[in-house]
Amino acid sequence: MQTPEILGIIAGNGVYPRILAAAARKGGVKKIVAAAFIDETDPEISQHVDVVEWLRVGQLGRLLKFFREHEVHRAIMAGQIAPKNLFDLRPDVRALVVLAKLKQRNAESIFAAIADELAKVDIDLLPATTFLENELAAKGLIAGANLSRAEEDDVDLGWSVAKEIARLDIGQTIIVKNGTVLAVEAFEGTNDAIKRGGALAREGAVMIKVAKPNQDMRFDVPVIGIETVKVAAESKLRVIAIESGKTLLLERDAIVDLAQRANISIVAR
Repeated sequence: MQTPEILGIIAGNGVYPRILAAAARKGGVKKIVAAAFIDETDPEISQHVDVVEWLRVGQLGRLLKFFREHEVHRAIMAGQIAPKNLFDLRPDVRALVVLAKLKQRNAESIFAAIADELAKVDIDLLPATTFLENELAAKGLIAGANLSRAEEDDVDLGWSVAKEIARLDIGQTIIVKNGTVLAVEAFEGTNDAIKRGGALAREGAVMIKVAKPNQDMRFDVPVIGIETVKVAAESKLRVIAIESGKTLLLERDAIVDLAQRANISIVAR
């Protein structure tokens, strides 16, 4: 891919938009234009980009107009929008038209529809991993001790179940202990699923997070960040298993340090 002179970032929550902006700058992007969302995006984003516009979730017309005004032809979606905000949105006319055409309203279908709207005004949505290829998890043990036989068995079980719920577009994370599935991520998001499964397990549970079998790498790419590992530590999880080559590990050194201190093993397969 030729490095774009101007890059648009559709900035969700967490550190992902900021890390992406820094990587894009390092990769030679001259101007970074961010669409940020009130009550979602970290206000610190303004220190890492050239132009920022604050929108409400659902202001699709304004997002497209803003990108067009700044001659954005390449954009990346970085960071999640909390599911509840995605569905509490007060859509503008453009968004209403898009939503009216959708039979299923989940994150995947909404983001795909937004990508189509961007394409109509000559804005190409790039893979969410663009400029961050070095942050993708490589196969093998990333942090902590080797897994016990029982933990390996739980990962095996969890993997097939997680792949199936991901295929059905329910969620991408499950919590398992001793051969029993304790929690399946759905509408609440990864961290709340961890808390629920961790509470049921009391300690020693295994978390599995996978990409969808037909993962659209432009959005909803699995991400593990410091916040996820903190929640896993508080929930006394023992293992975090992720999919190599398709999961972003943001702030890897801090994640590894946090995992080691909490006696959590992180493994990519």
